[in-house]
Amino acid sequence: MVAMNFSNKLSSIKKKHLYRSRKIIERSKDSIIVIGNKSFVNFCSNDYLSLSNNPLVSEAFQRGVRKYGSGSGASHLVSGHSRAHHELEEALADYTGQERSLLFSSGYTANIGIFSALKDDLDWVLQDKLNHASLIDANQLIGLPLKRYTHNKIESLEKKIAKQSGNGLIATDTVFSMDGDKSDIDSIAKIANSNDAIVMQDDAHGFGIFEPNIPINSIYMATLGKAAGVMGAFVAGSEDFIEYLIQKSRPYIYTTAISPAICMAIMKSLDLIKQGEQKEKLISNIDFFKQIAKELNLPLSDSVSAIQPLILGTSESTMKASLRLYDSGYYVSAIRPPTVPNGAARLRITLCADHTRDQIKQFLIQLKDAIQ
Repeated sequence: MVAMNFSNKLSSIKKKHLYRSRKIIERSKDSIIVIGNKSFVNFCSNDYLSLSNNPLVSEAFQRGVRKYGSGSGASHLVSGHSRAHHELEEALADYTGQERSLLFSSGYTANIGIFSALKDDLDWVLQDKLNHASLIDANQLIGLPLKRYTHNKIESLEKKIAKQSGNGLIATDTVFSMDGDKSDIDSIAKIANSNDAIVMQDDAHGFGIFEPNIPINSIYMATLGKAAGVMGAFVAGSEDFIEYLIQKSRPYIYTTAISPAICMAIMKSLDLIKQGEQKEKLISNIDFFKQIAKELNLPLSDSVSAIQPLILGTSESTMKASLRLYDSGYYVSAIRPPTVPNGAARLRITLCADHTRDQIKQFLIQLKDAIQ
């Protein structure tokens, strides 16, 4: 057997400007991160409500460690399901207006968990063309053909669904992770009801910012490491569906439960989300960002969310812009294929509640210079 030459493969990735590398964050506070000995204003975090460093959330986590220890020690169905897990699931069900919810270690795992449970119950799946990779991977792992409708085009969905028969699922992001736009859940649900299909939405980037819109008899997944500022994910739905997941979802059955201390931190995050102060600050920052960007004639995509993409096209030009911003003290990752389609490389700019107006304005001035 001839060994694979990974050196050549890596060289090929670098030549295409698609090589990915990690930055080591020494510490972070509010919207500032430190890399090496240099401070940067972070404009690519998913900590939208700036709760990851909130002292009340940190104190709740510390109380959880003192009460339960640092880990759960087992999967939920063995001995890892604590009172903290149970109370958080009840709180998330109440917040989303659903009968029950179920915790997972990540949104990726949750999506694979849903599809794995429904493997023998589905004849077809239709997905928005720009859905998150975890939904695409989950679809492929259960062996059903990957069928996609044009992004956010209800007419395309109607044409595709007319060709399907049997039991089906329509899967969509709620807020799209790379474009920041929102799906039309009401129209999708109407089409699903007319075709006896189930709607599944991945609300990783909308949870905590926008009020959940969950149609009857649908599936709702959201993550807890973005706006909630901690980690993990949950699925919410009917009593019977959640119980079915417990019985059939392989990632749920065979994965160690997240730490009970993390559950206590998320409970505090949920309280702060309900209070709405951080959400108001974020929405104000989004409006200010869009106003200044318009004044500077920056060609940003149309987005009402915390995700404000600037599509530059080529991977090379996007990398250059990212590096120029880095040299100026602003951290924005270059998003390139295969994360986004070919020709759609971009700076995925994200806003947080604790960004100051001066930080936003100065960043946009530097951004205009970086893309010249």
